[in-house]
Amino acid sequence: MGSACFRWLVKQGHEPIAYDDLSQGNAPAVPGDCLVVGDIADRRKLASVFVDHGIEAVMHFAAVASVPESIQQPELYYRINVVGTKCVLDAMSEAGVKRIVFSSTAATYGFNTTMPIHEDAAQIPETPYGSTKLAAEWMIREYAHAYGMGYAVLRYFNAAGADLDGMHGEDRRHESHLIPLILLAAVGRHPAVKIFGENYYTPDGTCVRDYIHVSDLAQAHQLAVEAIQPGFGEAYNLGSGHGFSVLEVLDACEKQVGHAIPRQAAPRRAGDPPVLVASSRKITDQLGWSPRFSDIEQIVATAWQWHRSHPDGYGGTSRGQRSESA
Repeated sequence: MGSACFRWLVKQGHEPIAYDDLSQGNAPAVPGDCLVVGDIADRRKLASVFVDHGIEAVMHFAAVASVPESIQQPELYYRINVVGTKCVLDAMSEAGVKRIVFSSTAATYGFNTTMPIHEDAAQIPETPYGSTKLAAEWMIREYAHAYGMGYAVLRYFNAAGADLDGMHGEDRRHESHLIPLILLAAVGRHPAVKIFGENYYTPDGTCVRDYIHVSDLAQAHQLAVEAIQPGFGEAYNLGSGHGFSVLEVLDACEKQVGHAIPRQAAPRRAGDPPVLVASSRKITDQLGWSPRFSDIEQIVATAWQWHRSHPDGYGGTSRGQRSESA
């Protein structure tokens, strides 16, 4: 998501710099002269980058972001998502940077929240991933109050799709997102798509999620960063307002691919709520944002264009195991 926002910002006339440890990100996704390779835990290097490049605002995407993994390895999630966020905020404070857009998540809400979810719904996370993202939200709010920063917290639902020109898309060493997993099976890089749970209380028994195209997310980041004022902060949900089940997504992918994609039933995973759908009315009303891609077939079509033309992704160039860009 960080590199998609980077490319969007360039098109809108901004001059972004990417800071990434390349453990999960891909160097070819951004121009080489705009990439600084570094660790989110290196506060001094972060502060130096902010000063040397005259940074006016930070978009903080760096995180580990798998719900099942967070249940198995909570230490990793607190170290990267919470302590890492503190390093970013400390570096900003040291460098005098006063604006931050934070990539948060629907996982900060509870499983039993009424759908669609509004921003004032109770934040009662039920997984370490959600807990660490909520802790980071609290930290940002408290730093902003103490040090005069402005912020926007953007709670994603399910980021999906690829750049419209087909040149860039999702390519992770340890993929966990449904649409790329389906399409990787379609091109033979995975044997089958696992369907985790077929007996949820949903129309077809599989989980329902709200998918939001990466270009719509990128536009929301642009609007948010341009609206931030030091000393003030807002939180916004980002979704299409429509839910699609796992089987509906799989059917949409098969329609694009033109053939059946192997699937395999699997037990439910811990940390998977039956339904997650966003209300994004707040950001629409306040910033004029609205998603251009609300239909799952449109979103899948852009992802398939990327996977079909790049069956090996970025080819493993400069990739490691974890995290996106700060």
